[in-house]
Amino acid sequence: MQQIVECVPNFSNGRNPEIYYGIADAIRSASGVHLLNVSADPDHNRTVITFVGDLKAVEEGAFQAIAYAAQHINLNEHTGEHPRIGATDVCPFIPIKGVTLNDCVTLANRLGQRVGKELGVAVYLYGKAATRPERIKLSAIRKGQYETWKETVATDPDRKHDFGPAEPRPWGATVIGVRPFLIAYNIYLNSDNVEIADQIARNIRHIGGGLRFVQAKGFLVEGQAQVSMNLTNFEKTPIYRAQEMVRREAARYGLTITKAELVGLTPQKAFMDTAKWYLQVDGMEDNQVLEYRLQEETDASSEITLEAFLSDVAAKTPAPGGGSVAALAGSLAAALTQMVAGLTVGRKKYTAVDDEARAILDQAAHLRQALFTAIAEDAAAFEQVMAAWRNKDLSKSEQAAATEQATIGAGAVPLHVAHLSLEAAQLAYTIAQIGNTNAVTDAVAGVIMAYAAVQVAALNVKINAVGLQNQELAQEWHQEVETLETETAILVELAKRTAAERGGF
Repeated sequence: MQQIVECVPNFSNGRNPEIYYGIADAIRSASGVHLLNVSADPDHNRTVITFVGDLKAVEEGAFQAIAYAAQHINLNEHTGEHPRIGATDVCPFIPIKGVTLNDCVTLANRLGQRVGKELGVAVYLYGKAATRPERIKLSAIRKGQYETWKETVATDPDRKHDFGPAEPRPWGATVIGVRPFLIAYNIYLNSDNVEIADQIARNIRHIGGGLRFVQAKGFLVEGQAQVSMNLTNFEKTPIYRAQEMVRREAARYGLTITKAELVGLTPQKAFMDTAKWYLQVDGMEDNQVLEYRLQEETDASSEITLEAFLSDVAAKTPAPGGGSVAALAGSLAAALTQMVAGLTVGRKKYTAVDDEARAILDQAAHLRQALFTAIAEDAAAFEQVMAAWRNKDLSKSEQAAATEQATIGAGAVPLHVAHLSLEAAQLAYTIAQIGNTNAVTDAVAGVIMAYAAVQVAALNVKINAVGLQNQELAQEWHQEVETLETETAILVELAKRTAAERGGF
């Protein structure tokens, strides 16, 4: 039976794309991991990443992420709206398919022991993996945040951790655990009074006598009061019930809801239930929804997805655009490499290079997935820039700062695509040299496609650099992409020569 475990780690950096995309790359380096979402919030200064895989893959992905975060995030220099205790603040595992809660508890313990021993990070276990009753709730472990933790971890028995050293390190502690599916859902009010938001949060959360499966806290985000919620069981406390309770509580203060925000991913059922409730559609079945019915009726979802993407590119909208197309080209380059490697492994004629071909096969699969994920990441990054430009509620200085931050993110994605595409070109060139001669032109096509991806991605980096106030960073970007273009161009010429030699033309 297929195993699917979801991991949704939260990292204490939502302002530096190089760091949170670096963490995403570290996760992708684990074989068998599928990265689904990267959601960064500069006000909370926090990034939530969602990925899935089997038990082994998810464990390795989480370990690599925690290692990278510990090297690049210093809690002594961190500020943000959201409570935190570590660089990798919390790392929960959620069983999805073919895996039990107990399997995930074993995974959490194994990972915690490894993180403590190999990385020197103090680890606390929470949720279903908690070793002490008072640590079932994350908030109990995080009480006082990093500043209190570093002062007391070596002396306070209540702070005794489960794994790792009892030493205050700049990466803080990491809380690893197991929980059911959780929906992170935020509601914004037409006010900048964070005290009202916090009072509403206290009234609606379970600990304050509110809804059973709701955790909530008030924040000030982009000048708006925000009621931030975790819905720990959306089937027993659905989104619409929490929404309406916030609406009623806000009305007591003469306030209304201006917008809501979803952080990370959520099951489609949660929004189907909400739609049914608000629309008052009696007896509505899921198969009355076109997308559900198509999913039931056909396995050709890849063709539908490709057609939808092509239609989106062709539409009279600025995104998805060149950056997303570059990511697709890079993903196709990796796919061609994967194909040629697959036609090489296990063949008697290529026994001498079998191990190398297998390694390329695995690496190409990771690159293909990473570049495919970047298609959506690029479009989302562009939308962040547009949102900053359109936000008329900000002062000129605030808008300039928000636009600068969004532009850095919009440039970081194609820069990341260019790097990955160069890697794809290198793999394609290698397999062209050693792989199945019957497919050598496919390998060379992979190099050429990767070069196209690098060139287009470089254009997007350069256009984002034009709008940067930070000209030092803009210059770094220019130099970096020029180097990537040059290196890939060289590989194209070498690959063509290899094709002529091995293909006999």
